[in-house]
Amino acid sequence: MLSRLVVFLPLLLSISTPSAAYWKGFNLPANLPSGACKTPEDWARDFSVLHSLPGDFASARLFASSDCGTLANAVPAAISASTKLLVGVWATDNAHYEAEKAALLQAIQQHGTQWIVAVSVGSEDLYRNDASASSLASQIREVKSLLCERGACGIEVGHVDIWTAWVDPKNEDVIRACDFVGHDGYPYWEGVSVEQGLNAFRTNLEKTRGAVNRVKPGTWVWVTETGWPVTGDSFGSATSSIANAQAFWKSVACESFRGAHTFWYTTQDYASRPSFSVLGPDFKPLYDLSC
Repeated sequence: MLSRLVVFLPLLLSISTPSAAYWKGFNLPANLPSGACKTPEDWARDFSVLHSLPGDFASARLFASSDCGTLANAVPAAISASTKLLVGVWATDNAHYEAEKAALLQAIQQHGTQWIVAVSVGSEDLYRNDASASSLASQIREVKSLLCERGACGIEVGHVDIWTAWVDPKNEDVIRACDFVGHDGYPYWEGVSVEQGLNAFRTNLEKTRGAVNRVKPGTWVWVTETGWPVTGDSFGSATSSIANAQAFWKSVACESFRGAHTFWYTTQDYASRPSFSVLGPDFKPLYDLSC
């Protein structure tokens, strides 16, 4: 009975814990839609806009630490805006990985750790077959050790990947190394209609939770990427439009914000195809973001 209680604890918490207990934010790239690196002023505007949106988003996920001077430019702006960051450490290419660790440690030395939500080592490396489970698990443990050496043992360190990677038994070493598991799930890329989107999202999230709890009971699963495109080609039965993105937000985002730490994709990528932008070039919402 005790083991069953442990296994289902995250699910019980997601039902009974007030929504204020969860982080909610957006994935923010280090580049502008033009491709230029963001300046400190760009980051400040990002965080100000997030706070102004319905629901007052006070956290954000960053994909990397060193690229475009991400942490050097973003952290002071985040602190000024009372915004907390889910920090990304890019795990592929050893030189890049070393630069990422150095940038993270430099930011901690300069600004402490109060601005950190958690740290994700890698992003979708397993899905892309860019790293083995054993090597990625080793990197996660290394970053945890580096943080502990600086008195930051309480910061959770995990990994973000597509849900199909988490349910693959060959990746269980990564689950064991994680303090949290980041779930990326896009019903659009599975070719389902937006009407089926919520059910597909729920089903795949529960598959991730089930796989994680079989390997490491009690480990929380965070929703680290999901969204629906406003423009772009159809993919199977999935079609992009502002109306469909609105419908997906109302059904998936509003539910997820109440039941899990959630980071939506994305604020602005309007130069991409498909584009998952929530905001237009004028930084105004393309659709109603209230819940």
